[in-house]
Amino acid sequence: MIGLPRRALMVLVAAGVLLSPVAAAAHRGHGALSVVELDARTGEVLVSHRFQTHEVEPALARVAPEAQPSLDDPDAVTALTAYVGALFTLTVAGAPVELTLKDMTLGADEVRMVYAGRIPVAAASGAIDVQAAMFADVFEDQVNQVNVRRLGVTRTLVFQGEGGEQSVAALD
Repeated sequence: MIGLPRRALMVLVAAGVLLSPVAAAAHRGHGALSVVELDARTGEVLVSHRFQTHEVEPALARVAPEAQPSLDDPDAVTALTAYVGALFTLTVAGAPVELTLKDMTLGADEVRMVYAGRIPVAAASGAIDVQAAMFADVFEDQVNQVNVRRLGVTRTLVFQGEGGEQSVAALD
């Protein structure tokens, strides 16, 4: 009888040792995913941003210092919207794209923001310049991935820190 509990204890200790690297690797850094979709037929541009709620809420202390650092505070959400709008910029064929918040989901796990804009159809094949510095001023290990979709092709840009602008080449 004594051997069974001891054996069970040994199995639990071994499982803990084996699983500890998994727990440590579960959250390696801070990141966001943005998707830019450009409709070459209509000139419509949609930009969706996905952030982890557990990263956004602590960042609100810096993004919205006059508000409560919570997504329950409308002032914090307004400041967050302006912040993302200022630190994510998009230029197509040399012209800045004005993006307006179209939809927002404030979930327990994820914050999703969708911005919309429009470009002239003739500009749709031009170079696309992106700047994505969201939360780089808050977290030094922030990585923002931006997928740019145009005419059935997706290009991925990766921004680390407050880095500058990156481009997707014009189509020939």
